[in-house]
Amino acid sequence: MEEKIRLIWDFRGPDCKKIAKHYKIHLSEFLNTNNSVYFDFEDEKITEHHHIVYFTVLKSSMKNFRDKLKPNRGEIAT
Repeated sequence: MEEKIRLIWDFRGPDCKKIAKHYKIHLSEFLNTNNSVYFDFEDEKITEHHHIVYFTVLKSSMKNFRDKLKPNRGEIAT
């Protein structure tokens, strides 16, 4: 089975929750428009002033997403 990579966007500050939710809308539009294969598309509160948006893709397609969408970081999905 192919390894999966989680691409993550970090949002910090007093308005981070609102910004993360808004960014998730734009990511969703991109993924739907491009008929992308992805897993685990979520937003998550880390702390009051740190929210993230992430989705998981197969390692073979990670570079394409990374280059187009410029996530802050990535990690191997477990």
